Amino acid sequence: MRILMIGDVVGQPGRLCLRDMLPRVIDNYRIDFVIANGENLASGTGFNEKTALEVFTYGVNVLTMGNHVWDKKEALSYIEKEIRIIRPANYPPGTPGNGSRIYYCGPVKIAVLNISGRVFMPAMDCPFRIAIQEISELKKETPIVIVDFHAEATSEKIAMGRFLDGKVSAVLGTHTHVQTADERILTGGTAYISDVGMTGPYESILGVEPEIIIRKFLTHLPARFEVAKGNTCQLNGVIVEVDIETGYAVDIQRISDIHQF
Repeated sequence: MRILMIGDVVGQPGRLCLRDMLPRVIDNYRIDFVIANGENLASGTGFNEKTALEVFTYGVNVLTMGNHVWDKKEALSYIEKEIRIIRPANYPPGTPGNGSRIYYCGPVKIAVLNISGRVFMPAMDCPFRIAIQEISELKKETPIVIVDFHAEATSEKIAMGRFLDGKVSAVLGTHTHVQTADERILTGGTAYISDVGMTGPYESILGVEPEIIIRKFLTHLPARFEVAKGNTCQLNGVIVEVDIETGYAVDIQRISDIHQF
């Protein structure tokens, strides 16, 4: 089974990138199941029903989230009724939505787990302990477990990869918007990468207008972030090939492509 994980989709450019590129990627790489991080779908931060439904029509099966999940008020109610969206499982009890779910790809069950890091990130419950609790339940249903670890520090991401090696099919980092070159199959059979990357405006700083970010560094003044403009976008992701019987990864491949609207 071939599972595609798409890096953080940023605003309208990211959505248009999926519209124009995802169907071709699915066909060319014979993708069975598509996961995308959608915490920046709407105007660069947060998501709403309109933007989520839009990317589902392009071929995304599941949206994971991160620290921007609640940036749009609508998310609080919408996430309760849309089973194709999950948010970090280590939010406190009582938070709307689910941190993991099991999905069907034909007769095969795929578990998707979303976890947030704590280093340089908002305070959350322990991601390591919550991950183990979630995985123990998910593996009662399926050996295939894909983890989106939404975190800032590479040390924390690598630690999570090593901690979950042999327990899940893949630990795939998101959040920093820069694709890393450390994809590998760990010794226990778990696919790993520190960051899947970003899908959005190419001429940008992490998806934002460069002038805004540069001015902020120069002046230290508050700034309103705006999604970068232009007609060139990038799609970043990884393809994980999983043995459906064992749940172990047999291959991981980075993809990175540039497209003009």
